Amino acid sequence: MQNNIVFYQTEKQNVTINVTYLNESFWLSQKMIAQLFNVEVPAISKHLTNIYIENELQKEATISILETVQLEGKRNVKRNVEFYNLDVIIAVGYRVNSKEATQFRIWATQTLKEFIIKGFVLNDEMLKNGKPFGKDYFDELLERIREIRSSERRLYQKLGDIFEQCSADYSKNSEETKLFFKMVQNKLHFAISGRTAAEIIFERADKSKDFMGLSTWKNAPSGKILKSDVSIAKNYLNENEIGDLNLLVSAFLDLAEFQARRNQIMNMKDWLERTNKFLESNSLDILPNAGKISHEQAIDKAHAEFEEFRILQDKNYISDLDESIKKIKK
Repeated sequence: MQNNIVFYQTEKQNVTINVTYLNESFWLSQKMIAQLFNVEVPAISKHLTNIYIENELQKEATISILETVQLEGKRNVKRNVEFYNLDVIIAVGYRVNSKEATQFRIWATQTLKEFIIKGFVLNDEMLKNGKPFGKDYFDELLERIREIRSSERRLYQKLGDIFEQCSADYSKNSEETKLFFKMVQNKLHFAISGRTAAEIIFERADKSKDFMGLSTWKNAPSGKILKSDVSIAKNYLNENEIGDLNLLVSAFLDLAEFQARRNQIMNMKDWLERTNKFLESNSLDILPNAGKISHEQAIDKAHAEFEEFRILQDKNYISDLDESIKKIKK
């Protein structure tokens, strides 16, 4: 059985490879391991020899002879080829000298660190507990979704949790993931307000309005508005819009749970397509483009408004404090 899997992740991309799945492990030939780490086959052969000489691994448990079909000239020829399991692939990855192997080691160390701190790593468990994307994967995914649903985390944290746990190619710090999350946020903002996040900030940030046009902020309702508050689009949404956004996020949780129950793998591209279909089915507007206002324009406008608003806010805040002191003295 062959599967295309995300083997490891870098800051910029997911490294995928087609593996043979057998006896609860992944298997690659020497040639495929060489391609994975971008080195020549003799280098892999040398490291394999040393791994077995040093008794780091046992040949009997880590090598399997598999029949493959390969093109030789114009003919498809069957050959028996040695394949090496996941233990060997990891061991080689820690010995090979290449840029790709270094990236693998960085990822592997971070994954181990996460496992030690959190007590779990989803991909590790998926590798250990049966075939890739098998029943165990989806059972755990359902449990994760239910934990997110019952948590006290804020709206966008929950949305981020959904995509992190339910997207097979999600990499938290990659530029691709950041762009994906912004696109989904913009689609949801546009669906409930007819404006992108940047347009909401640009149009609603107003120094002349109460609370600068904000409906909520970090220290609301009685605390001061901070500069960081005015650059968050959600803070400008009215009560009805917040209610609609909560319902949309709840619906995403329902969709994620439904897909997991059906054993459906979802990538970030799939989530974007499902987002559009979901909004269309609910007669909500679909964001046609990136919008008329850039993120930079929105932030510049909000910060400029805040600089003037802050003067009045500080003045009123001092006045309120003075009034409180007077009452105490009485």
